[in-house]
Amino acid sequence: MRKLLNTLYVSSQGSYLRKEGETVVVEREGIKVLQLPAHTIGSIVCFGNVLCSPFLLGFCAEHDVSVSFMTEHGRFLASVRGPVSGNVLLRRQQYRMADDEAVTRSIAANIVTGKLANSRIVMNRTVRDHGGKIDAVAVKSASAAIDRIIEGIPLAMDTDAIRGLEGLAAAEYFGTFNELIVDQKEGFQFRDRNRRPPLDPVNALLSFIYTLLAHDVRSALETVGLDPAVGFLHRDRPGRPGLALDLMEEFRPVIADRLVLSLINRRQVTARGFKHAENGAVVMDDNTRKTVLVEYQNRKQDEVEHPYIEEKVPVGMLYFIQANLMARYIRGDLDGYPPFFWR
Repeated sequence: MRKLLNTLYVSSQGSYLRKEGETVVVEREGIKVLQLPAHTIGSIVCFGNVLCSPFLLGFCAEHDVSVSFMTEHGRFLASVRGPVSGNVLLRRQQYRMADDEAVTRSIAANIVTGKLANSRIVMNRTVRDHGGKIDAVAVKSASAAIDRIIEGIPLAMDTDAIRGLEGLAAAEYFGTFNELIVDQKEGFQFRDRNRRPPLDPVNALLSFIYTLLAHDVRSALETVGLDPAVGFLHRDRPGRPGLALDLMEEFRPVIADRLVLSLINRRQVTARGFKHAENGAVVMDDNTRKTVLVEYQNRKQDEVEHPYIEEKVPVGMLYFIQANLMARYIRGDLDGYPPFFWR
C-alpha cells in the first residue's frame, strides 16, 4: 500500500523555499522557520508571493514531489512535476475509451451515482444529528428527490443525459444546503452556488477546498500514469483537468462539503475571517486560510473503511485508490469503474 505523505502548504507571503541536503527549508525574511525531511513530503502548494529555488524545483521533480502555485486566495496557476510516469499504452487506451460514447456513458453513470449517493449521506446525517434545528422536511424531500434521480441514471441514453441528471440533483442538494448550516446562521447564509468569484463566505470555503481536492486528485492520477486532462463526465477543455474533476465528484460531498459545514458549525471559522476584494469576491484572511489548510490536512489523516477493497485507509489515500481503480478498469483488469461510496 502506498504511504500517505504530507502536503506542505505555504501561505505566508514573502516565504522562500530552498533545498538543504535532503530537506526542504522554508525561510521568511532570511530566517529559517521550518525544515522538513523531503521523504516525508508528497507535494508542496504555494499561495501567492511564495518563491522556490530552482534547485528545490529540480530536486522535487526528481523525487516525484509536485509543486503547485496558487493565487493568494486559492485559484490554481501552475504545477511543476517531473517526467510523466506510467505506461504510454495506458494513456493511449484512456484516450480511445474517452472517444467511445458507450464507455464514457458507463463511467459517467458510475461517477454520478457515487456522488449523488454521498450527497444523500451528508443530508441524511444532518437530519439525524440536527433534525430539531433545521427544516428536516425540506432536507428529507430533497434527499428523496436525489434518490429518484439515482434510480433514473441507468435509464439515461447518453452522457449528456447523465450530466442533465447530475444538474437536477445539484439543484436539489444546494437548494437545501443552507439548512445543513446549523450554527452562525447570520454570518454564513448560503443562497446558491457561485464561483469565479465566490460572493459569500460559504462559497469562498467551498471553492477553496475544491481547489485543494482537485490538486490532490490530479496528483493521484498522475502517480498511476493517467492523463488528468482527459475525462469522461467532464468534456475536454484546454487547461481543464477533466479526469481529475471526474474523480473528485465522489469526494465533494463527504470530504469538501462536510469539512465546510464542520468548520462553520464548530465555530472554527467566523464571519470576521472573510473580506470583500475589489472585484466583489469574498476571500479568507490569512488566519482563516491557515485554519482551513490545517483542518483539511487533519481530515486526510482520518481513517475510513473503503467498501471496495474492504480495508481501513486514511482519507488522503482514497484519491490514490480511486485513481488506481480507474487505471485498472482502463487496462481491462476490472469490468467497470467502481465509485467510492461513503459509509
